[in-house]
Amino acid sequence: MKSGTTGAPVRFSTVGLPEAERIALWEEHNAETLIGLRCRSLQDAALDATEINLQLPQVHVARVVGSPHFVERPRAEIRRVPSDAVACYLNLAGDAFFYHDDGVRLLHPGQLLVCDADQPFMRGFSHGLEELAVKVPHTVWRDLGGPKSLPQPLVVDDGVVQTKALATLIAQALRRESPASVDEDVLLDLLGSAVTGRAPSLSTVHLTVAKAYIDEHLADSGLSAARVARGVGISERHLSRVFASGGSSVPQYLLLRRLERARSLLQEGGGKTVAEVAARCGFGSAAHFSHRFKERFGLRATDVLREARSRA
Repeated sequence: MKSGTTGAPVRFSTVGLPEAERIALWEEHNAETLIGLRCRSLQDAALDATEINLQLPQVHVARVVGSPHFVERPRAEIRRVPSDAVACYLNLAGDAFFYHDDGVRLLHPGQLLVCDADQPFMRGFSHGLEELAVKVPHTVWRDLGGPKSLPQPLVVDDGVVQTKALATLIAQALRRESPASVDEDVLLDLLGSAVTGRAPSLSTVHLTVAKAYIDEHLADSGLSAARVARGVGISERHLSRVFASGGSSVPQYLLLRRLERARSLLQEGGGKTVAEVAARCGFGSAAHFSHRFKERFGLRATDVLREARSRA
């Protein structure tokens, strides 16, 4: 059974907040959304940190960016805010250290760290933090086929195809402009195959990467199935089979994502016109765009824009 998002991504940032309150507010936010942590900024500098969170039916995903700091999950914090979950951290940039009772690990960009969130640990980011996080309840974790217990953390090395596709899937869901609906079953399958070492479904990986390629090139009016296939590195015939297995086609998905992106832009209001939105989303004709928009959403694009401006 396929499952998607349960709401829009939620953004929280310490940037612009009173410097003396930033750490306390950051700790409070993480305790409510992800995992309760104690935080300290390095060299007593003000903490600049931003987190985008999305709760899915079974797991929670987030993107975290921050200035140099370290975090700790001591036993007192675990007792205060138990998680009953496994934490998965995918490092995107810079090195980070992870201190556990079995020693210290240095994590490089592209590596995935998996640990029991209810075991004490400390993490440090001397050059800043940029990562994706997935919080997986223990009940869900057991269904993935991962180790029943995690007395020591697992590290999945850079270059594993599952982690790359996983990063793509999460990044799409957390995008500020027109986030993509994430198939949670695919996300869990990728995560499970990454931590267990079993061979991933190449069709799943190819579909994930192809959808990301399409989303990155929506403004290109010349985007075609052939272009997508070349960009992903597979044949056009295989690309068609991959999309057909998901109940769609490349043209159908491309049109849907363009319309969703356009609706998001129209709902922002502002001084843009319908023709400008159509062009930004890869439609060669404003009239064609307007027709397709009304056909899909049952509303005229001009009405959506007018309503957004009136709200503003």
